[in-house]
Amino acid sequence: MHRFSIILPVKNGGSYVKECINSILKQTLRDFTLQVLDNCSTDGTREWIDSLKDERIVMYPAERPLTIEENWGRIKDVVKNEYITMIGHDDILNEFYLEEMHKLIQKHPDASLYQTHFAYIDKDGTVTRNCMPMDEIQQAYEFLACQMNHTIDSTGTGYMMRSKDFDELGGMPVNYPNLIFSDYELWIKLSMKSYKATARRECFQYREHLSVSRTTNGEQYEKAFGEYVKFMSSLKKYPDFDELIVRYGSKMLLYFCESLSHRVLKTPINKRQIRVKDVLKNFSSYSKILIPGQPFEPLKKRSIKYAFLLDQSALTRNAFNIVNKFR
Repeated sequence: MHRFSIILPVKNGGSYVKECINSILKQTLRDFTLQVLDNCSTDGTREWIDSLKDERIVMYPAERPLTIEENWGRIKDVVKNEYITMIGHDDILNEFYLEEMHKLIQKHPDASLYQTHFAYIDKDGTVTRNCMPMDEIQQAYEFLACQMNHTIDSTGTGYMMRSKDFDELGGMPVNYPNLIFSDYELWIKLSMKSYKATARRECFQYREHLSVSRTTNGEQYEKAFGEYVKFMSSLKKYPDFDELIVRYGSKMLLYFCESLSHRVLKTPINKRQIRVKDVLKNFSSYSKILIPGQPFEPLKKRSIKYAFLLDQSALTRNAFNIVNKFR
């Protein structure tokens, strides 16, 4: 039995999945299997993978078209090796990724989550920026603090964990629309088992161009954030988590309230059932859950107030979207 499983959920991966899989098969450490969860691809993805005839590849075709949540949810049900990592079909592993992970596990055998530094790339594979630096050892509450303060870059690709820990936690939390914030919850839960260890070396590339987090409309994104608020509220029973949520909760809520107000405003009215005023109402409820007793007044922030006012009529919404197209 191999030591590592690389899990690749995919639907119609196009040319990107070829680049992704080729990067996986070029790993200098060959003690792995690549487990592909194909979601009824119709663009030749499955046929191309089958044509490789590589004994390290194990295919798990879906019997019917699945949602992204259902397909990633299948990961807990497949047979896996001792350690697993998951990758998006348009991301790339550097050839030494597994080798570096092996060294990191040897150095930190008691860690429950592993990660490396990475670079962001665009649709053409050009590096756009490097991720923010991370400490080698990080406790779960420290990881959440970094998330709340936007001092860490976190993606669904590049993390490694023990299969038994992943399965014990129930796999990917699939209650999040389009799995937005789902990985955040998973990484925190895994880190709570022990701690997160991070290698300094850049070992993978994350493609931003059409990531689900970028293309998800405002309504779905807001629902996903609501699920994450529920999860964070469940952490308040732990003193370390409660202290940082009280300290940074208002800042985090204001950041996402601004972001989601503008995302909803940019979503065509016929493709959503909520308005910016609904976002503000929901965030008022979130503040009562996370930071009870603290003032939360998003309309005092000019950009949120403008989004609220622009969303009042079709004329101002259309004007905003026309201007936004030419930016």
